Formats: sequence, C-alpha cells, structure tokens
Amino acid sequence: MHSVYNVLIWLALPLIVLYHTYRSASRGRPAAFLPRFGFLPPGQLAVLAGRRPIWVHAVSVGETIAVKPLLSALKRRYPDRPLVLSNMTETGRSIALSLRDVDLAIYFPFDYPFAVRRLLTTLDPCLVVIVETELWPNFLRRARTAGIPAVIVNGRISDRSLRHYLKLGSFFRSVLGDLAACCMQSDEDARRMISMGAPPSRVHVTRNLKFDISTPLHSAAELATMRSRFRIPGDLFIFTAGSTHPGEEEAVLATYAALLATGLPVLLVLVPRHPERAQAVGELVTRGGRDVVLRSDLGAHGADLVPGSVLLVDTVGELMAIYAVSDLVFVGGSLVPLGGHNLLEPASLGKATLFGPHMNNFREIAAMALQYGAARQVTDASSLADASVELLRDEGQRAVMGGNGRRLLSEQGGATELNMAVIDRILQGD
Repeated sequence: MHSVYNVLIWLALPLIVLYHTYRSASRGRPAAFLPRFGFLPPGQLAVLAGRRPIWVHAVSVGETIAVKPLLSALKRRYPDRPLVLSNMTETGRSIALSLRDVDLAIYFPFDYPFAVRRLLTTLDPCLVVIVETELWPNFLRRARTAGIPAVIVNGRISDRSLRHYLKLGSFFRSVLGDLAACCMQSDEDARRMISMGAPPSRVHVTRNLKFDISTPLHSAAELATMRSRFRIPGDLFIFTAGSTHPGEEEAVLATYAALLATGLPVLLVLVPRHPERAQAVGELVTRGGRDVVLRSDLGAHGADLVPGSVLLVDTVGELMAIYAVSDLVFVGGSLVPLGGHNLLEPASLGKATLFGPHMNNFREIAAMALQYGAARQVTDASSLADASVELLRDEGQRAVMGGNGRRLLSEQGGATELNMAVIDRILQGD
C-alpha cells in the first residue's frame, strides 16, 4: 500500500504543481516550490546555530493559533531548542511569521520521499510535533527511520475522516505505528484513533489546546485605541461576522439590514475566511446598495466608518483584534455544511457569540459553549437575524454570555501541560 501511495502522488505531481501555481498567482504570492520540495536557503538556517530544533507543524491559521500556548510552553521548558513552525497554507505562514516564540517559519514539504528526506536531514529536529491529525505517510516513515520521534497534539478525528481512514485500515495502521504518541482532544477521539490502528499505549487524552488561548480583557482605553485603528466611532454597535464562506454573506447582510431597521447605530465588520475572496464579497455588498470599505484601504479612507456601511477585512492576523472591539459575533463556516470554526476566540474575549447548525469539526466546543451559556446556536438566516436583533436590544444578556465564555475557558483549560507531560517523557527518554 505504501508503494501504491507513492505511485499515486507521483502521478498527481503535475496537478499539484498546477494547483499551487494557480493558487499563488491568484493571490499575488510566490509559489514557494523550493521549500515545498525540501530546499531551504542556507541563510535561513543560521538561526538554528547548529542546534537540533523542535519542529512543530500546523497546517493553517486555526491550527497555528491553537498551538500558540504550546509553543510558549516549549520555549520556556526547552530554551536551548530553537522552534521551527511549518504550515501548508500561505495564510497560516503569515501568522507563524508574527509569533515571537518561533525561530524559523517554513512551508511543510510535499510528501515526496526526496523532499521529506532532504528537509528532515537539513533541520535534524529532536522532535516533530504535529497539530491535530496531519498524517503524511512518507514524512512520518522517514522521521521514524531517522530516529526522530513524532507526536500528534490536539488530535481529533471527524466522522468523515474516520470513514476514510477505516477504508484503508491496514495502510493507516502502519502510518500510525510511526508515531511516538497521539495526544487526543477527547475520549471519543482517542477511541477512534485506536480503532484506526494506533497502539493503545501511545494514545493519550490531553484535552483541547484551544481552551488554553490567552486573551486578557482589554481596558476601555485600549478598546478605544483599537476602535480608532479601525476607524470605528465609539458609539457604534459592532456586529462582526468572522470566518465566513460562500452562502453565508447573504445571510449576514440580511441580518445587518434587520439590525439597522431597529434605528440603532450599527456597523457590520465582515471577515471572509479566505481574504482572496474580498473582491467577490465586496461586489456582493455593493450590489445590495451598501458602501464597503476594505481594511487595507482604511489608511486612505480618511473618514470614520458610518452606520450602514461595511468594513470588509481583506488582511490576515487581525481577527482577534476585531473580535475584541465587537459587541456581537457570528462565527461562520456554520450556516453552510463546512464544519464550523472556533467559537472560543470570541468567547475568550467575553463576546456574545452566535453560530449555525453545522459544527461537526467543533462538536465538543459547540456543545460546551451551549452548556455554559456562552453562545447561542441558530438554524438559518432568519433565526440569525432574530437572535441578533434580540441581543442588540439586550446588553445584559450579552454581558452574561460574555462572562460565561470567559468562565468556560477558565474551567476547561489545562491541555498545554497535559501535552507537555507527554512531550517531556519522549524528549527525556522515559
């Protein structure tokens, strides 16, 4: 099966090259093929100073944000070990480049034997930490044969992924055997990992790192400064729709219309999950008769934003700051069947939060947010508008939801130390 896998990925090489060429060109970014095939410029390696690093891999933005507490813990516990953080996506890497605990940010290599062999040899890490469940057969096999332990942290197995993995049971049993440890978010994730063939002695339940997100409450003066940065007057009610996807912006705009119909001063901040969609989303907004201002154009805009207009965020890395100045948040990817996004980001900032019915990828988080009263689930565009108008008019209820969100994170944290306990045993050879 491993040989078949390698034949298939070689056959797919032209498609992979074409896809990344198109994706990079459409976003105005270099394709970065050399690092994706395992070649790093020698100048980048100077930061390692001959020391064996800890290599952490987080596929995209969500995983990169989730692993921040663990990166800080690794830096404190192993200060002499440089931290390398790799990503698959350009947006993930843009976040990685901004993290102070990261010594070197790179792209993860395509899973070709020569590429993973070259990069593992070049970096020579003492440990590989993979965030969530990125199972790359050639990479994991090469790491094991080179004597480099690989650990999954914050692991989870969705319903859909489980079905795919079980269809190729013997193949993934071999792949999972290359892992030194699997640190899973829940008992159910651990059970699923074992059913896929992971050795039970290597599977641990270490909770969800996303509950360990560190977000201090901002003072009124700090919030005023942040609002000023986004050209938002202090008297506007801010409704933010974060991480939206096609099919959701229409519902958000209808909700905005309902909020404005109350006669109160409201501003919509719209943050598409993928910034490259900003042009298409902007055209949708203007077709609806509303003025739209791009975040990247705020410096030249001159005037403060006004009720009825839309601030469309086409930048990366500012979502948490935008959540911080918001009064009400809708988390996207949940009105359409995409599995949802992380509710804990706005909840950690004490914000009343709404989400839709499709939360398969965040089932545990959604259930706990509802249990704590930190968020409310809506079923469709109409109920999103109704709930938003209700919460606009009820500041007390928003405050209770926000407080419950902070309490949720406070009481459910601790995953960082549980994961570190496993990592410590591996690095110390116990």
